[in-house]
Amino acid sequence: MTTYTPTPIVESSAKTERQNKQYYLLNELQRMARDIPLKYQQRIPCTLLASLASSLVDDTVFEIVLHLKEIQQMTERKLMEQRANLTKTHKCNKLDLQKKQQDDLSGCVARPHNLPLVKRKIDEETRALEAKIKEDIQAMDQRILTEIDNCVNDQQGTLEKAGVPGFFQTTNPLDVKLQMYLLQFIHDLHGRRPSG
Repeated sequence: MTTYTPTPIVESSAKTERQNKQYYLLNELQRMARDIPLKYQQRIPCTLLASLASSLVDDTVFEIVLHLKEIQQMTERKLMEQRANLTKTHKCNKLDLQKKQQDDLSGCVARPHNLPLVKRKIDEETRALEAKIKEDIQAMDQRILTEIDNCVNDQQGTLEKAGVPGFFQTTNPLDVKLQMYLLQFIHDLHGRRPSG
């Protein structure tokens, strides 16, 4: 004789709540996907959105994305500060050179025959400093781009390891842009997801 064991109402209610939350997230993701350019919409199949909605039901992915965003913002702030410090150093170097050049020109009052030589030296120093500044800024900008690329690569790897659908390590601009849209969807959903 088999006995009937009823399923606890709490378990059934939690399952329904989870399912409702998943449907809500899927509907929101589909709505957001309709707002992006068509060439990206075509790269987001319904199965990807459904898998993403399923992965968002618990708060783990939201927490990972928020943590990655904090790291990215700290990195961006650090890089901005480094570039600002470089610019400040360049400005100080220019002012120091201008002061030195002014002193050199003042010295020509007593020796006017040295004026053409001093002017040539000033032009050479100015061109050399401008070239160094340009080279420093190009090197800094290249370093910034490399660090940002590394940050994106780390984010992709973290999200891929966490099993978040749509994320994998890539440098393909279309894939990167698509992943940026997916991250924006996740970020936007974080503030308005239903509790449960």
